[in-house]
Amino acid sequence: MSWNISIQGFKSYLQIERSLSNNSIQAYIRDVNKFASYATPLGLKEVNITTSDISKFLIEIKESGLSARSQARIVSGIKAFYKYLIIEDYIKYDPTELLEAPKVGLKLPDTLSLIEIDQLINAIDLSKKQGERNRCILEILYSCGLRVSELINLKLSNIYFKEGYLKIIGKGDKERLCPIGGQALRYLKLYINEVRNYQKIKHGYQDFIFLNNRGTQLSRVMIFLIIQQLAKKIGLKKKISPHTFRHSFATHLIEGGADLRAVQEMLGHESITTTEIYTHLDK
Repeated sequence: MSWNISIQGFKSYLQIERSLSNNSIQAYIRDVNKFASYATPLGLKEVNITTSDISKFLIEIKESGLSARSQARIVSGIKAFYKYLIIEDYIKYDPTELLEAPKVGLKLPDTLSLIEIDQLINAIDLSKKQGERNRCILEILYSCGLRVSELINLKLSNIYFKEGYLKIIGKGDKERLCPIGGQALRYLKLYINEVRNYQKIKHGYQDFIFLNNRGTQLSRVMIFLIIQQLAKKIGLKKKISPHTFRHSFATHLIEGGADLRAVQEMLGHESITTTEIYTHLDK
């Protein structure tokens, strides 16, 4: 069996058995491919790799200057790959069993204050064609704590205007209901009724809420650029991204005394330990 065949099998396993998102799958495959690129010139096959071989690879990537967090991610990817080979009975011994990932410590995400969020939203030029859309995007990112992938895949058929809820399709295609604040809902209605309804929409994108100038789905990169441009406009020194709004949403809820389990449900976290990082931010 070649590296290519086993990696393709691993990809199918991540898609079907573990139901991971495309972004997570790509990250796993990218990391395993790095190891395969190291092993192939040395004549090493995936089925006869030893712990020593992997350790030498990890030493090499460490010496290349890769951060501890990136090293830990690669170790996680290689471990998952060999777990797959064990499950499929391609190998009897797991060479990653004794491997330890580098200690990366607790990394607390950046957050925005309510004043900074208001400044970013107020910096949007509503006289421009996409002003209402961009304001609606920021309002929903913050008031619902969405991941950027959840935002760009949000559909008209998933909005419950009367009840004040959005149906979100999260990681692994898991569904959850997320309450949407009155102000964000008001801007959403305004964008749909006053902008989107007058836009020429390409076939196949009629149900997507947020559209670009070509009438197709907005990309993750476009959301990132919108936020970066606004941050530059107000002179914000923090390094922010769409995910910063999600972090801020969770942190402000915890600061306001929200129940941790409720925040976990709203964020769509599988484990409450992921949500607990926001208690550290509060402290």
